[in-house]
Amino acid sequence: MPQLLPIWQQHAQRRLVEPFCGGLAVTLGIGPQRALLNDINPHLIHFYQWLKRGLKTELPMENNEELFYRHRDRFNELLRQDQADLKEAAELSYFLNRTAFNGLCRFNRKGEFNVPFGRYRTIPYVHDFSNYQDYFQDWDFTTGDFEKIALAPDDFVYADPPYDVEFTQYSKQGFGWAEQVRTAEWLSRHAGPVVLSNQATEPILRLYEQCGFEMKILEAPRRISCTGDRRPAKEVLAVRNLEMI
Repeated sequence: MPQLLPIWQQHAQRRLVEPFCGGLAVTLGIGPQRALLNDINPHLIHFYQWLKRGLKTELPMENNEELFYRHRDRFNELLRQDQADLKEAAELSYFLNRTAFNGLCRFNRKGEFNVPFGRYRTIPYVHDFSNYQDYFQDWDFTTGDFEKIALAPDDFVYADPPYDVEFTQYSKQGFGWAEQVRTAEWLSRHAGPVVLSNQATEPILRLYEQCGFEMKILEAPRRISCTGDRRPAKEVLAVRNLEMI
């Protein structure tokens, strides 16, 4: 946020587009008036769409292993029945993400949530999400491949794709090197301002240099990994069609 916010403030009249919106940390942090927020994970987007309606839940939520696996089985049952857009599915998705190991959101090739129970001492669950309604009023949520997003030429795009690391199974489709290349090439074709963040691996740096991005290397801790590793790692902030601050 300290790196991105000064850049955004010069373009705050634009619509913010996040093709990989994830946990909405950036969007909520900068508070755009208008936003188009997309993610490949439909369960995440369904949850946000229910928040936009003023979600209040009475789902039993406890940091309990037996309850976790019972809720996980029910969630996967709803997915098999093509009922992932129900309120119950949104409630279960929230509970599983809060309670599962290391905060991971991972699906197998069948599309089933398969993260095991976490080992947290306490978990502060939320039951009333109605305060998000005002924030989300002029924000649109979509799910699907990022290349299908209907960008306007003057949109401000902030892209934070799955990082170039070993773990790539954020959805049943996965996110490998071919998707990293597609992301960079798609972003380079946008006429408006673009900001990209990723792990500063040598392949990523070469890729974005070849696509004409200006880059800055940052020190940042890993927030999520399959092993719980939080060692510092280098990240890259890459920009096009604007000046790096």
